[in-house]
Amino acid sequence: MSDTPTLICLTPIKNEAWILDRFLQCASTWADHIVIADQQSDDSSRDIARRYEKVTLIDNPLPGYDEAGRQQLLIETARQLPATGPRILIALDADEMLSANWMTSPAWTRLLQAPPGTVLRFRWLNVGPNVESGWVDSEYKPFGFVDDGSAHTGRRIHSPRVPVPTHAVPLDAEELTVLHYQYASWERMKSKQRWYQCWERLHYPDKRPALLYRQYHHMDAAIHHAGPLEAHWLQGYEDAGIDMCTIPSQPYYHWDESIVDMLMEHGSSPFRRVDIWETDWADQAEQMGHAAAFQNPQTAFDKQVLAWLARTQPRREALDVRLVQKALGLVGW
Repeated sequence: MSDTPTLICLTPIKNEAWILDRFLQCASTWADHIVIADQQSDDSSRDIARRYEKVTLIDNPLPGYDEAGRQQLLIETARQLPATGPRILIALDADEMLSANWMTSPAWTRLLQAPPGTVLRFRWLNVGPNVESGWVDSEYKPFGFVDDGSAHTGRRIHSPRVPVPTHAVPLDAEELTVLHYQYASWERMKSKQRWYQCWERLHYPDKRPALLYRQYHHMDAAIHHAGPLEAHWLQGYEDAGIDMCTIPSQPYYHWDESIVDMLMEHGSSPFRRVDIWETDWADQAEQMGHAAAFQNPQTAFDKQVLAWLARTQPRREALDVRLVQKALGLVGW
């Protein structure tokens, strides 16, 4: 067996046609294999994936949202692919690409030489609206693993994407980032964050609504710290003829469809304290072919609390804000 590692990209998708072509062009520059697990996409995602020779397209048959389940599918498939050396698993969502400076950075060489059992950690470079600015997270996250066959222990939501065994040694790719395009399409991102809040409200009903708001509105404060994008993050891809800047829009997104389904099944009341009611859901339902009337269940006090949460999001760690937020817990927030 050769010492040259086999690089395998692991990616789950559901209706990612808006960015999948860009993602696959970028991933094809570094990956030997790209495993795509599709969860019943009804856009052109599957057709796009089939156009790339490095792609292994598999079905994710899981009926609901389950990160651990889809990660297990991806990892098991990757371990069956031919490899001439150690397998390096790098797990990216379709709206994420390795920064283009992997082509010239010594950090990439260090990554390729890491021994089995190494967890590869990157920081997100969050690309702002219309690819005009961005901000780098301070925290390193496990995106990759030099595979040693360790079992993967995942969670249903917010799960580590690769095995992180207790014996693992972390390697931080300090000069590289993961270009995170989620925020480049602000309305699409907001749709996704609304869905996350509704999903958690149903599955974790004891979670305080104020904390739910804080978790899924972090970007509203972070965007104010965005700065210019550094040329080396994109340049290598652009030099290869990859369009890194065009961001398409849609009248609604599949997360909106899921929220309409939730409202139709559970009614409006469970989502009273969730920040989704600036959207006219009856109009959204009509666009999707449903005849449904959803009443906004919020009280005047609920609206005041949400306005206060929005106003104080940049100061959410301040003592006075935390004291008020604690007091709000006494009245259901």
